[in-house]
Amino acid sequence: MPTFDVVSEVDLQEVRNAVDQAQREVGTRFDFKDTGSSIQLSDGEIKLQSATEDRMRALVQVLEEKLVRRTVSLKALTYGKVEEGAKGAVRQTATITAGINDVKAREVNRFVKEHAPKGVSSSTQGEQVRVSAKKRDDLQAVIAALKDHDFGIPLQFKNFRD
Repeated sequence: MPTFDVVSEVDLQEVRNAVDQAQREVGTRFDFKDTGSSIQLSDGEIKLQSATEDRMRALVQVLEEKLVRRTVSLKALTYGKVEEGAKGAVRQTATITAGINDVKAREVNRFVKEHAPKGVSSSTQGEQVRVSAKKRDDLQAVIAALKDHDFGIPLQFKNFRD
């Protein structure tokens, strides 16, 4: 019986590379000079700091450009509120979300049951969803439908087996 797994993964090495590139660009750009702008990665969080909210928006834009260039989906980032710091500085954290939580897994399962051809079933296994069917063509139709729908998280399809 053919199966595949729906997962949501983020390559942390690519995120680290993107943060390093963004930090280097911020250090060399004239518009960030003397603003105290910085980007740091620690334990699944990206901490952004700058002098003003305008510079914070520019800092987020630089980070997002570097992430997109390194093929990291922006859906994996969840931005926190912009917080006021000392001397008018602002801070913001972006959390990196990996894995499919229970709520999203139920949403994916419900979507598969509603939109998939007859004979396709899905089940949650930890932080992934396994989809199985009798025909390979049915699974390919499910993959196409899942790609078209926006679940708010990046989805990848792995372990396709006949």
